[in-house]
Amino acid sequence: MDPTAPEKSLRQLLDTHLFMLGGRVITLGTLLVSLFVLTAATLTARSLRAGIEGWLRRRGLSHSGMYQLAVRVLSWTVILFGVAVAVQTAGVDLASLFAASAVFAVGLGVAMQGVLVNFVTGVVLALERTIKPGDVLEVEGRIVRVEEIGMRATRVRTLDEEDILLPNSLLVQQPVKNLTLHDTLYRVRVTVGASYGSDLALVRRTLLEVAQRMPWREADREPLVLLDDFADSAVKYEACVWMRDPWRQRRARSELREAIWAAFQEQGIVIAFPQLDVHLDGALKASSHPGRDDEQRPSAPPA
Repeated sequence: MDPTAPEKSLRQLLDTHLFMLGGRVITLGTLLVSLFVLTAATLTARSLRAGIEGWLRRRGLSHSGMYQLAVRVLSWTVILFGVAVAVQTAGVDLASLFAASAVFAVGLGVAMQGVLVNFVTGVVLALERTIKPGDVLEVEGRIVRVEEIGMRATRVRTLDEEDILLPNSLLVQQPVKNLTLHDTLYRVRVTVGASYGSDLALVRRTLLEVAQRMPWREADREPLVLLDDFADSAVKYEACVWMRDPWRQRRARSELREAIWAAFQEQGIVIAFPQLDVHLDGALKASSHPGRDDEQRPSAPPA
């Protein structure tokens, strides 16, 4: 028995032609080597990502959108490098492959234009750091808190504890108010209308006292009371109180309204509501009581 027979059989097996790719014959051995390279690149990318994320967690940076994006880009770069090496190992000409891929990429880019725009804007958000996890935003009139900035969309949470995915392009192309960009100071505003018969000095003093008693009020900023408008049925005042946590502004506004209501009741101040006074002229009064004219009119003599 030939001692080299098993080796020859294995070599023949590895040299088995499977298919053609780019004018090259792909054998079983070539395919196995390419798969090994691709698997090694994938495992390396996963290990690298896990190691960097663990390092970020130990330093409290795991929620940073910029670092998370950098880790993902690095991971995919390693995988793409492995794919290129695997294809090169298979004997495929990368130049021709890249030329074919360029045509495919153009068509794919047109079809996935929205996804690419969101990806690019996600990179912009991560680099500029104008919006980051934990920030409180006002987007299209809604208060939300940023939970995570992803490659395509940003996950935010509303005051009703609902999670919403916002396209990254929305946060870059549309006006967005970041309530915590430089500091967390936020002004809570409440408008209340007092009747025209009220003592306006008493109204102003009562609103200031109520605002100063709010437990969540920022001690370094004095409350502000402004005469906002002379409305049809009320003199409108605006009470402004500053607080440090914009995320609690809805509850704080409710507490301020309740305190104003109680204080107005105690001071006898009437909170105005819409009223309508109707004045009738003489002709309309007469037409509204036709029976009176009939009673005063003399009756005809009997025939």
